[in-house]
Amino acid sequence: MGLLKRLFGGKPDTTPAASTASPDVAQAGRTIRYDPGLVDSLKGDHRELVAMYTRLGEQVSAGEFHGIDAALQEFKIRLEAHLLTENVRFYVYVEQSMAGDEANTELIRGFRQEMNSIARAVVEFVRRYRQQPVGPATQAQFVREHGEVGRLLAQRIAREESQLYVLYQP
Repeated sequence: MGLLKRLFGGKPDTTPAASTASPDVAQAGRTIRYDPGLVDSLKGDHRELVAMYTRLGEQVSAGEFHGIDAALQEFKIRLEAHLLTENVRFYVYVEQSMAGDEANTELIRGFRQEMNSIARAVVEFVRRYRQQPVGPATQAQFVREHGEVGRLLAQRIAREESQLYVLYQP
């Protein structure tokens, strides 16, 4: 839970993580092991998230407002799960494996900071339209903001897959 709080603007969790470490964490060295299927899984998440997000925009553009609140919540939950996996399994492993390589370490930090900003924008977008449900009065504003957030996500996904995921090596 501390990672999610840190990701989305809260205070970091200071509770020791030893008792909740995943099997991917080697207890002696506290390192994350390489997972040959991780990048493909993250790319699959991207496809799923883009499809979900695209459907949201298409529904609202068509004036189909029923179910939008639930779809927004489902998208947010799926995005948070992806970000959690990416932060815990991908970034930690790459940072460990790139230790001593300042250029790539800085690239990785930049990607992480950028994604945290984008994540906050997406979560704020979802929060706003769950508090003020999407309907005829908010349709045009939703479609405009949906497009802006969608462009940010699409650019980020493209950069992640072409520049960042290639750093994940055994």
